Formats: sequence, C-alpha cells, structure tokens
Amino acid sequence: MPQRSVDIETADGICPAALSIPSGEGPWPAVIMFPDAGGMRDTMRQMGEKLSTLGYVVLVPDFYYRNGPYDPVDMRTAFSTKETAEKIMAMMQGYRADMVVRDARSFVDYLDSLPEKRPGGVGTTGYCMGGRLSLIAAGNLGERIAAAASFHGGNLAKAEDPDSPHHKAGAIRASVYVAGAIEDQSFPDEQKDLLEKSLSEGGVAHTIETYQAHHGFAVPDNASFDAAAAERHWTAMQEFFGSVLGA
Repeated sequence: MPQRSVDIETADGICPAALSIPSGEGPWPAVIMFPDAGGMRDTMRQMGEKLSTLGYVVLVPDFYYRNGPYDPVDMRTAFSTKETAEKIMAMMQGYRADMVVRDARSFVDYLDSLPEKRPGGVGTTGYCMGGRLSLIAAGNLGERIAAAASFHGGNLAKAEDPDSPHHKAGAIRASVYVAGAIEDQSFPDEQKDLLEKSLSEGGVAHTIETYQAHHGFAVPDNASFDAAAAERHWTAMQEFFGSVLGA
C-alpha cells in the first residue's frame, strides 16, 4: 500500500505524519520512526517506507508540528551558517521531554486503532535527536514499547541532564538496541559506559555497538552518510525488530 499522509490528534494539536503499511495480508507489528534534528522531509519518508517493506506498519511523525509549517531542512548545509544552525537548535531545544512523552502516547494510541496493526507493544527507532526520543518513549510508556532502537543518537546518558533517557532505564520494558558513531561528541565513551551501566542495573535486555562511521551515518541526506554503515543499520534493525516484534 502506498505511503500516505495522516493527521494525528495529540494533547497539543494535530501532528502530521507519514504512514506506511506493507502490501499483502496483515496484521503487522508497528514501529514509530523518529526523524533526526532536521525533522520531516522526503528522506525520512523514504526511510519509513523502506522499513515498512520489511513487514512493519511504520509511522514517521513530524514532531515539530507545534512550530507551524516550516521549509524542509537540507541537512548537508543545515549547520554551515549561524542563522540556519540557530534555527535548528531552537527547534530541537523547544521539543521538551514532556512533549515527547505526550506525543508518543498519542502515536501509540493511533497505531493501536489501525486494523492493520498487530496487537501488542510497538517498536521505536530514531536518528540523532530521534534516537534519544526513541529511548525517552521507552522509558515512559512501559510495556506499550516492546523494542527501542537508536542510531547515532545523542545525549542518551548525560548525567547532569534530568531528562536524559538513562535516568529512566529501570522503567524500560522494551529490548534496546543502540548503535553509536565514532568521534561523536554527543555520545562519547563516558555516555556509552553510563548507558550500559544503567540498562544493566535496570534489567533491560540491550545491545550497544559502535559503528566505524560518523554521526549521521544512516541518513542519506546527511553529509556524513556512510553507505556501508547504513546498510549495516538496516540489517541490524531488521534482525532486532524481527527477534522482538516478529514480522
């Protein structure tokens, strides 16, 4: 079934999203794909569609909907000027953790309302900022999130940040897969170690790996896109969601 645009009612307004449903006989497990800091654009829609072909109902939300309409972000040049960098940083910082949680509940409610969606918990995945959102959702929605992935996610275990996902590791009921990048200032070794410790102490089934690629490796319109690492990420995601959610 072709990808279609949908509107999801949340506590704070209407969130546009892209919905992809596999062809053939359902129902299928569902996954929420959180975009990176660039937000909704063709690249993220295409990635959602690709994941759906692996046997998942996939929802890609435009989580910047509270800002009103905005021009698609070109991530190759987004941080090349002070003006564009400040604009994106303001959008990122304006999307607070409490908003993430409210939205995630609405997204799961929406997916649960679809006849094509298999009963049970959903998966989450995300890139850069979206990887953090994926783990925030898992730490706040309990058994409603069955599998949570993060690819080159940033600030996943920042000790001084009260909203850092690692603080709620004990509340996670999902299996977790994290793929970090090399030389990534937003997720350095000390954060990896703290996340590992927190997930282990919380009894969370998890895998944390470091790909030999730089931050942004999985998203085709990033300047740091790495084709080999991106292919590895698709394989890892298929295996991870397949083992937890089925397909």
